[in-house]
Amino acid sequence: MSPLDTLTLRGIRFYQRWLSPRKGFRCAHAALHGRESCSGAVARIIREDGVRGGRPRIAARFAACRAAHNAIHGGSPLAVGSSVEARGVCCLGPVPIPFRCG
Repeated sequence: MSPLDTLTLRGIRFYQRWLSPRKGFRCAHAALHGRESCSGAVARIIREDGVRGGRPRIAARFAACRAAHNAIHGGSPLAVGSSVEARGVCCLGPVPIPFRCG
């Protein structure tokens, strides 16, 4: 594991332990699909492929989270009838995406 991988994983662990529990909302992908959050998925990808090698998979995960956000926010049939309740700002790259649903 490279120093970049180690540093990135430490940052993710810090975020998961100290920031995420206090922010009051969850990842749109996890809210819609009930699976692991983006931070958990990205940490797993980094452990498997490293930061550099995992870039395509990380980008794909963020794209899937954007699609989940759009499904929740836009009233997609994917969210109709579900008990999804999500609000806050989805931390996808450099642009925060505010949303509220439910």
